[in-house]
Amino acid sequence: MTDTDTWRLSASETVARTTSGDLTAEAAVDAALTRMGAVNPDLNAVVVSCADDARARALDLDKARASGAPTGPLHGVPVTIKINVDQIGYASSNGVPALKDLIAPDDAPLVRHLQDAGAVIIGRTNTPEFSFRADTDNPLHGRTHNPWGKHVSPGGSSGGAGSSVMAGIGALAHGNDIGGSLRFPAAANGAVTVKPGLGRVPAWNPSQTAERGMLAQSMSVQGLICRTADDLHLAMPTMIRPDARDPFHAPLPWRGEALDGPIKVGFTKETYEFDLHPEVSRALDMARDALTDAGFQVVEVEPPHLRDCGMDGYRTLMGEVLALMGPDIDKYGSPTIRAVFDEYFEQFPPYEGTDILRMMAKRSFYAREWSVFLDSYPLVLCPFLPQPFFAPDRDTQGADGVQEVLGSALWSYSMNFMGLPAACVPTHVAELPQGPQPMSVQIVARRWREDLAVDASAAIEARLGRMCDLLWQRMG
Repeated sequence: MTDTDTWRLSASETVARTTSGDLTAEAAVDAALTRMGAVNPDLNAVVVSCADDARARALDLDKARASGAPTGPLHGVPVTIKINVDQIGYASSNGVPALKDLIAPDDAPLVRHLQDAGAVIIGRTNTPEFSFRADTDNPLHGRTHNPWGKHVSPGGSSGGAGSSVMAGIGALAHGNDIGGSLRFPAAANGAVTVKPGLGRVPAWNPSQTAERGMLAQSMSVQGLICRTADDLHLAMPTMIRPDARDPFHAPLPWRGEALDGPIKVGFTKETYEFDLHPEVSRALDMARDALTDAGFQVVEVEPPHLRDCGMDGYRTLMGEVLALMGPDIDKYGSPTIRAVFDEYFEQFPPYEGTDILRMMAKRSFYAREWSVFLDSYPLVLCPFLPQPFFAPDRDTQGADGVQEVLGSALWSYSMNFMGLPAACVPTHVAELPQGPQPMSVQIVARRWREDLAVDASAAIEARLGRMCDLLWQRMG
């Protein structure tokens, strides 16, 4: 690999070279910044450059290593941070013009932990307004594009993260997920991610002036979008380090106990009232065969109460959003985001009053039913979306658009409501009439067992390959 190809390195490959001395942190960061300069103008994935700070940070890392200081587990790895999480000295704008000057007074836990591990932040990635769309566009920074082409959305709300990491702008991309915002961009761009379960990654923004609602606290999680499953195994132990500022963090190790015998994987193609596209069905078959060949025991199952859980969970979240975020959306939101939320509220009628309390209580019922189910099947291979990923702005096109984007995403937000881990991994590229698109599947895991979902993702990737290699051939 030539110096000009250094941006292609995974995080694991980067660390192997920077710690051995074959590559300096400065060279790794320069390569990522050069790649950003080459491809980001067409993508608008990174909307705030941290180039000056990144170069200074890389030089400090190189000097420390040369002096004999120990290197961290992410030494010299270029990373990006989503613009809705605090990074000292930068605005946590959340895609909202009224928040463009909300400068973070300190780092969020994950930002601190990534840098303590030796990672270098090269830029901040785009999100939709209020980070509450499955597409990425806002009046402050504009639209982010998918590197596979403008015929397909980059996903959201971590659309800038998914687009940037797959295009080669850094090896790790931070994102977060309250209803699918790590997995939507992973599926759209052909990346791999795991939505951590409740309490796994400490979260808090020092710039916030009020505490988040109870459902936001229990459904929203922080994570990473990567090009390869191995990078999740490398980096997630850093992400889950404790931080006292999150009093509900669960200080558990990344790796759980080994399970006896072949791991049983529940397999389903159930998409309820939504049609299953042949290419999504093919993706599930490919993932099933890959897991079977890798020694997993794949068994067809009927998961419990999935549709009801998804709908109750999202309607409950909409009730909290209406009460706590509604005034800010009305005051600071663009006409586009207000219209999108109007349709959300129409299709997912918010629970209010005692109804929202009953549904928050019922969350335990769904979580218990799935806990018992996952006791028999530690992993579940299922669709993420029933159809190939949608076009940009599909969610602004009335009832049909919101149904395609969010209404059909039952397998997504149900996992947030129950606080279960869920990985998303690509299988193949579908040559569709509108253009090429990566196809992905979802892998749900037992509570606290993100590592099992990533192991299964790695097994699928080992057989079917990485999507980034195919993408870079097309990008040139």
